[in-house]
Amino acid sequence: MFLITISRQTSSLGDQIAQELADKLGVQLITRDYVIEKWLPEIADDHALHMLKETSKYYLKTANNGITYKDYIVKRLKEKVEKESLVILGLGSQVIFQDYAHAVHIKVISSNMYRIKRVMDKYNINREQALRSLDLSDRKHRRYVYRLFNQDWEDISLYHLSLNSDGLNITEAVNSIIHLLEMKKENPMPLSETKCSKNQKTNMRENIDFVHESEKDFSEILDMHNIKWEYEPSEFPLEYDAEGNVILGFRPDFYLPEFETYIELTTMKQKYVTEKNKKVKLLKELYPDISINVVYKKDYKKLLERFGINSINDQGDQDE
Repeated sequence: MFLITISRQTSSLGDQIAQELADKLGVQLITRDYVIEKWLPEIADDHALHMLKETSKYYLKTANNGITYKDYIVKRLKEKVEKESLVILGLGSQVIFQDYAHAVHIKVISSNMYRIKRVMDKYNINREQALRSLDLSDRKHRRYVYRLFNQDWEDISLYHLSLNSDGLNITEAVNSIIHLLEMKKENPMPLSETKCSKNQKTNMRENIDFVHESEKDFSEILDMHNIKWEYEPSEFPLEYDAEGNVILGFRPDFYLPEFETYIELTTMKQKYVTEKNKKVKLLKELYPDISINVVYKKDYKKLLERFGINSINDQGDQDE
């Protein structure tokens, strides 16, 4: 028996790839909708089913059988995997089965250009609305996996293979996964969680091209507190020209997935601080669901002093 888990960005063709993969292999596809419609009514009333569709927090509540909805789903998935081969779409399955030797874990991604176009065509909305929709959906995926399994959905170590559907059609993607599956049958091996050591974290920082030394220092503070962070992962369009091209964007310095919050450092001259504040204000107006906090120069210096970190360069006189 084998197991294939599929994680995907919204509108990356991940859903279509999962369905065709299951059809071609002749196995069942397990999705969130299937679990809610077929499994959860056994332990959840109509109100609970509605809440489970709306928020990932509800999966941590205790059902009428005495265990949480999350634990019930995990139990049912593991029981089913013991009996038959499956393709599972989402549900944190890449984490649930990371120690399962006969599992292949796939992440399907796509560029924003293609994803935005697909969403615009599907829902007949403009570019800005499509971008907001994608950002909200991606954050829901990340929030679900982190809340229920304390793992970062974007962590590449959770997957055997990442497929970019920009350059692959559905059939090519499916055949690539099947080829990997056949090879793994000869050499089954689990993807176990590995903790990032202090030296590994240091190496991660060294491999990142931080714009300013202050950002590297800040990442060290986050690591001291074991706070997961991503450096400049997202850029938000703020203004467009008459043809719909982005003419002003904003890329916050850090994203903290546990807190679903972006952090922007402002340790430079006042004129640059003012400019950043304007961008932050505009971002909040355009993307009200986005949480962003600004760390000002005085706060930053207090953090350095508190943790005994000596910044190599004083960023006060550097340009953006």
